[in-house]
Amino acid sequence: MSSVILRNVNKSYGNLPIVKNLNLEVQDGEFVVLVGPSGCGKSTTLRMVAGLEDITSGEAQIGGKAVNDLPPHKRNIAMVFQNYALYPHMSVRENIVFGLKKSGADQGTIKSRLDAVSEMLKLEPYLDRKPSDLSGGQRQRVAMGRALARDAEVFLFDEPLSNLDAKLRHHMRTEIARIQHQYNMTAIYVTHDQVEAMTLGDRVVVMRDGIVEQVGTPMEIYLQPSNTFVATFIGSPAMNLIEAKVEGEELVIDQYRLPAAKIGHVDMATLAKHETVLVGIRPDFFEDATLHPADEDSFQFENITIDLVENLGFDQETLFKLGGEDCKARLDLRSHLDRGVLSTLQVNLERVLLFDTDPQGMLLNPGHLG
Repeated sequence: MSSVILRNVNKSYGNLPIVKNLNLEVQDGEFVVLVGPSGCGKSTTLRMVAGLEDITSGEAQIGGKAVNDLPPHKRNIAMVFQNYALYPHMSVRENIVFGLKKSGADQGTIKSRLDAVSEMLKLEPYLDRKPSDLSGGQRQRVAMGRALARDAEVFLFDEPLSNLDAKLRHHMRTEIARIQHQYNMTAIYVTHDQVEAMTLGDRVVVMRDGIVEQVGTPMEIYLQPSNTFVATFIGSPAMNLIEAKVEGEELVIDQYRLPAAKIGHVDMATLAKHETVLVGIRPDFFEDATLHPADEDSFQFENITIDLVENLGFDQETLFKLGGEDCKARLDLRSHLDRGVLSTLQVNLERVLLFDTDPQGMLLNPGHLG
């Protein structure tokens, strides 16, 4: 296995910039996930590591060696594609060992690796079938088997689960995590699915418009997003953002006055420079005040009118208005809030985040993880 380093990497098509001054280090044995909306440059970044796209400027290193000028087959990487990329005229067996044969591996090595990945991915019954005789999930397992059979330094995954149904995606996600941990693989995984990003990655790289917005562990990204884009992109339902007026040491939302000094890691001198801020509260951090005793760190939003309750099994999503914004709270099944009823919701002020109201929406109280 090996590390991957991208230094000041840019990619443009003519005058159109796709990836802008990207810097990233993936450590040996680390699983890093690139996540972001369509067109943010994540797949292009992966393809530059693979050598399938040229780097306009900057440097890519694998194992401490610059690979900008190396063709894909000399980079010792293995890649799993979204569309499987299997050879339709070859059997499952032939697809899995194709790369090994091309690299000149001996028959003993080919057989042992074929046996190992076939058992790991439960492909033994399908070795003599063609891809057209397999389901989508089976084809994706073959594509993974072909990659894992290689003794590659780095494994690259380009949205490998997006063509699968929800149940199979969950199963394959678990398998990928298990295999990566078992083999201590250095892996870069691209997805637009935040659930995949949060469950698979040792670290998550959030991208937008070719720029890295934030790099961190899943919990760092979730609890301490660097700006409002990350705050609303990561998390389902998205973080509630409510505009508040800064009045002395209080933040005013409708009739509610939040004591700013009790909000985690707030610098009051910095806060005083703002007339308004955005108060960020994850839906998961609201509580039904009838079920949770208040303490000195709690703030209660009394007389909240419940607009809608969506039952989701163990959870229920409650919709209401706050500061003129549509907000959501995710409560457990013990809550019995009803539509149209006045209720009290509370939040621990240590978990509240503040962002400026500029277009970048930068976090104003970094330094704590709630």
